[in-house]
Amino acid sequence: MTLALDPKDRRKRGLALYKKMGWGTNPALYKLDPELWRLTTEFVFGEVWARPGLSLRERELICLAVLITLGTEGMDLHLRHAGTLGITENELKEVIFQAMYYAGQPRGLFAMKRLKMVMAEKKQNQKQSRKRPPSRPKARRKKR
Repeated sequence: MTLALDPKDRRKRGLALYKKMGWGTNPALYKLDPELWRLTTEFVFGEVWARPGLSLRERELICLAVLITLGTEGMDLHLRHAGTLGITENELKEVIFQAMYYAGQPRGLFAMKRLKMVMAEKKQNQKQSRKRPPSRPKARRKKR
């Protein structure tokens, strides 16, 4: 049985998945190229990632295994936001270990370095956000 999703809702589905994954609207991709953003948002996420049959968490684990195997662009973004889907740092390590023996030791080493870098960035960002004083609400002007 083939499932056909309504093509009119592709962008809406893609943007909803970005939000669930903690990506916002994926502005870095839009800045790189708006047409690439449209294709990725509407087809890759709005059609393929939106299909039933696998959870978003399962799709993310599969995607990470493939990106690790290829040693390619996009790995950092997926590693950075995997926690939004409940994937722990230890689970990410296990995905690297699992993929490494099929993809090769150099790919595993590359992926582990990327994971360590992303986790260090996240910890640094968390420390900085705790140090910032809370922003004060703006005073409202009274209407006359």
